Amino acid sequence: MPEKPYTDEDLRAEAASCLQALSCPPTPDDIRRSLPETYIDSHRTENSGREATWGDVLANEGLGVAVGEIHSLVEGAADVSKWAVNLGADGLEPVGLNLNITNSAGEDRVRLHFAFASDMDKATRNEVIDLVADAIRRT
Repeated sequence: MPEKPYTDEDLRAEAASCLQALSCPPTPDDIRRSLPETYIDSHRTENSGREATWGDVLANEGLGVAVGEIHSLVEGAADVSKWAVNLGADGLEPVGLNLNITNSAGEDRVRLHFAFASDMDKATRNEVIDLVADAIRRT
């Protein structure tokens, strides 16, 4: 019998399964309880002494609408557990940059996300993304 009766891919698959199992999506009630005291990202400023919360800017009806929209986004979120485990195992770090490919109606059809080695400088990362974008435009 081999020393290890499993492969690296088996380990990664199980790690992704564990990560996915840890993800417990909030219910609308969970969101409704926390939302009024949660700061709104677009209202944050570096020098602001006071930042707006959802409860500051929305009445009950507006909060209910926002809760429904947030819950829909949570429910529609992709399971990226395996992707995340593989990035970490390979020593790659995701960056916030991506490329979107749209159809003639302007609808997103493909989105490419990038991850790079931690020692790769920003200029090289940007150059790689530009090269990929140029290659896509030529096709």
